[in-house]
Amino acid sequence: MDGQRIDNFLLRVIKGVPRSHVYRLLRRGEVRVNKGRVKADHRLRVGDLVRIPPVRMTPPAPKGRAPDAQLARLEQAIIHEDERLLVIDKPAGLAVHGGSGLSYGLIESLRQLRPGRELELVHRLDRETSGCLVLSKRRSALRELHRLIREGAMNKRYLALLVGELPRQEVLVDAPLRKNVLSSGERLVKVDPLEGKEARTRFRRLRRLSAAGQPLTLVEAELITGRTHQIRVHATHLGMPLAGDPKYGDETVNRLLKGFGLTRLFLHASVLSFLLEGMTRPLRLEAKLPDELERVLNALESEE
Repeated sequence: MDGQRIDNFLLRVIKGVPRSHVYRLLRRGEVRVNKGRVKADHRLRVGDLVRIPPVRMTPPAPKGRAPDAQLARLEQAIIHEDERLLVIDKPAGLAVHGGSGLSYGLIESLRQLRPGRELELVHRLDRETSGCLVLSKRRSALRELHRLIREGAMNKRYLALLVGELPRQEVLVDAPLRKNVLSSGERLVKVDPLEGKEARTRFRRLRRLSAAGQPLTLVEAELITGRTHQIRVHATHLGMPLAGDPKYGDETVNRLLKGFGLTRLFLHASVLSFLLEGMTRPLRLEAKLPDELERVLNALESEE
């Protein structure tokens, strides 16, 4: 607990209370640490006395069952499976976890498809991001894959459409990132050279495009580190936000691109590769660009 933010501490110990209510308690000064009011970013120390006012806990909702059509779609989206791993081409729009009004997400749905297996997410993708997502079927595999991620030994590459023209064939962004949690519970990540964590992304130009005179660049983005919203924030830091990004993007260009059929974030986890113990060569997994994003590229090319 030492050094943990008070908001994260509260979210852990009073599960069932909405995030918005937790932040409301903090804003009102109803949560006290050592008899004093604190803000959401206050960091606890061993021995601190935390006073939490009486709160009504929401009973956990009964777990729902994913629709059969979704289960069938996910079964078709599995691109690799063995005794240790399951890799899926995650559809855009599907959260990896249930919550926020959803009784099931991708992990809950896959556990229905593989009952009795210890399925766990190895990493995450944002709800609106599609592509390669790895799940472990054994605890030993989960530990080994987490080690590979920590050591930078899992290669992750994404396809992304940037608003603007990449100035060179290849650009390395080295900009530390700090994750903030707003009073609403929403996550917002910013470049912070002083307090941010190391974050590096390599962007490689694949194709130049345009929409009504607005330059666009299709890139391959390689994650050298893996931070929350890293590609999205680094692209914005370059002055070239991701097309269709509602949080960090250009609202005017997003509206323009809707006319070309873009109704989601243009970010797709296209390639993953790693070497697990017992493998003679790295496992390379690929997920092709979804049809709806291919149609956007075709519409943009026909504009030129």
